[in-house]
Amino acid sequence: MVLGCVIHGQGDLRVDELPEPEVAPGQALVAIRYGGICGSDLHYHQHGGVGDFRLKQPMVLGHEVVGTVVSYGEGASGPAPGTPVAVHPATPCGVCPECVGGRANICRDTRYLGSAARFPHVQGGFASRIAVPAGQLRVLPEGLEPRRAALAEPLSVALHAVRRAGDLKGRNVLITGSGPIGCLAIAAARAAGAASITATDVLPKALEFAAAAGATACVRADDPDDPNWPSDEVDVAIEASGVAAGLDTCLHRVRRGGVIVQLGMLPPGQSPFAGNLLVAREIDLRGAFRFHEEFDDALRLLATEPSFDALISGVRPVREAKEAFAQAADRRESCKVLLDFEA
Repeated sequence: MVLGCVIHGQGDLRVDELPEPEVAPGQALVAIRYGGICGSDLHYHQHGGVGDFRLKQPMVLGHEVVGTVVSYGEGASGPAPGTPVAVHPATPCGVCPECVGGRANICRDTRYLGSAARFPHVQGGFASRIAVPAGQLRVLPEGLEPRRAALAEPLSVALHAVRRAGDLKGRNVLITGSGPIGCLAIAAARAAGAASITATDVLPKALEFAAAAGATACVRADDPDDPNWPSDEVDVAIEASGVAAGLDTCLHRVRRGGVIVQLGMLPPGQSPFAGNLLVAREIDLRGAFRFHEEFDDALRLLATEPSFDALISGVRPVREAKEAFAQAADRRESCKVLLDFEA
């Protein structure tokens, strides 16, 4: 029996029995062990969509998954059956101008696990067994346990955002929003050699996770008099909250000629922020979307940094998916919550 976590519509999350996946030529069958609940999964559950991507049919959620190889379809090969692997969730087309230009993360015809960006939707990885292209498997580095490896996908997103910001060695960095992605961006900035990292949020628990991730200062975003605000303008700001107020803070806090990376997905439609500062201060505003080769870098970093374990605030069996989603949505207490498909 294959259990899957399926979203049927806004607020309608179910654990369904699914048919055994058919393994097509070129594919691998993977037994999933852990799946990390992402902010996009929560958006599908709470709002029926993410940004402009709206649900039009039931969809298996999830794209942060690790497990073990079971078998291969015709013509496929890879790690031996039984090998622990992480699954790269993207299948870029390989032929569009973006792919050819080395920016497969913004491929105009990509397929991404658990995404409603196209129709029919791409079914996700929150199932006890899934079939994926064999080329998307990555063997876990020696010493990396599957539980921590489940952070590889969101850490890849954070690593890509940090690279979009440029060289951070010796730089003073501001990160607005200390949810799971914000905390992983903190860890990525620390690994990139940032001199200081100021993290903001409106929730005390989120700032505790930010400190665990490596923030050198933690600030209440709703308190302009918080003494932990940096006394000088920062060199780089990474906006990870996904709200216009966070971007506005970045625009006011970054130095002239500085860089802002918009990592959080803003709500659909127009967002108010102090755009004139882009002109007057000649600030570079850059978007960061998903990742590509950073996935392998994320696995290597996770293998050497046990401190990432502090960001996993809960692990629940897939049959308790509703409770797990409620726990993940409660940012007063949680950072990253995992589903366990073997429990």
